[in-house]
Amino acid sequence: MTATPVIPGRGGLLSPSALEVRYERSFIMDLKLISTREVRDRIRQFVFSDFLETKHLQYLPDFRPLGTTQIFYRFTLEEHLVCIEVTGEIIKFVRVLPKPPL
Repeated sequence: MTATPVIPGRGGLLSPSALEVRYERSFIMDLKLISTREVRDRIRQFVFSDFLETKHLQYLPDFRPLGTTQIFYRFTLEEHLVCIEVTGEIIKFVRVLPKPPL
């Protein structure tokens, strides 16, 4: 069993509703390139609305750090990998890419 990463922050956990959320241009462009409208709409709904209701980042599906970095993380959503940057009080959506085949 893999341990859930603990992100520094309030009490060791971060709640998206307490932070500023930003979106990189690369994220917006990736989102527009998702070919299936239903998938694109579900990702859009989660990222721009439901994400703020998430209690802690660690509860996101398949949430884990990217490599040994302490600021870049990824989680899975609708068969896509969503990359975020967490710095201080800011969460920035960086990329949304299709999951690679196994």
